[in-house]
Amino acid sequence: MTEAAVPDPVVPDFTARSRRWGSWYVAEHRFRVMRSYAQTVVVTAIGNPIIYLYAMGVGLATLVDGNLGGAGVNGVSYLVFVAPALLASAAITVASEEFSYPIMLGFKWNPVFFGMNASSIQPGQIINGIVISVAVRMLVTCLIYYAFMLLFGAVPGPLGFLTVPVALLTGLAFGALFMAYTATLKDDTGQLAMVMRFVILPMTLFSGTFFPLSVLPIYLQWIGWISPLWHGTELSRVFAYGMYEPLWLSVVHVLYLGALLTLGWVLARRVTVRRLNT
Repeated sequence: MTEAAVPDPVVPDFTARSRRWGSWYVAEHRFRVMRSYAQTVVVTAIGNPIIYLYAMGVGLATLVDGNLGGAGVNGVSYLVFVAPALLASAAITVASEEFSYPIMLGFKWNPVFFGMNASSIQPGQIINGIVISVAVRMLVTCLIYYAFMLLFGAVPGPLGFLTVPVALLTGLAFGALFMAYTATLKDDTGQLAMVMRFVILPMTLFSGTFFPLSVLPIYLQWIGWISPLWHGTELSRVFAYGMYEPLWLSVVHVLYLGALLTLGWVLARRVTVRRLNT
């Protein structure tokens, strides 16, 4: 009497799953890494808006509004004027943190990207997962910042909530280019610190963040015109308090930020593919 054949157990196709959901697996990995410095993330996400908005709303704004009046900057108080720029700057700060040293970590100091690439996860999915994880952290930071802007009365416009997706787009537009540059580095000999000092700092100062770009000499205004922070700040002000600008210029802001995000994302994927497969 022969025994009935026992069917082989069903083994899930992990290769197919990872090829389909690899980007999300990489994002999950980044979320787990972020847990190691979660306290810093939470403290900065809450502390920065309190400090900056209080300093601008109670400190500097008192001097500016005292000299120019309550509607001295673009027809609004200084706090209302500067708050959208601070929100966009917060997104840029997150981008500078997550698209710099963590990228070097994955390629060199703790080369987990090579381990991921040795599996069925593709190099492009590694970049996608990083962008997803940073976008989530950036969104949470922007939402907290926006909540404090409401608390300080810095968002009088009914469309003020749209400043959050604008800030998100601004941060990712800059961060994608920064990620692409970082992915090309074989060693950190101070390049990332120089970007912080000679790119991010001037961009913050010369992008119409703390004062209208028009007050700068014409030979310095070009810094703002090419800066993603200026485009994001100007568009945020349109939504935050109804700052007037032509519709075509608002469209240019969106297209410019979208183009930077796409360019940086594509370049980062190409560099990663070349670097991991050689």
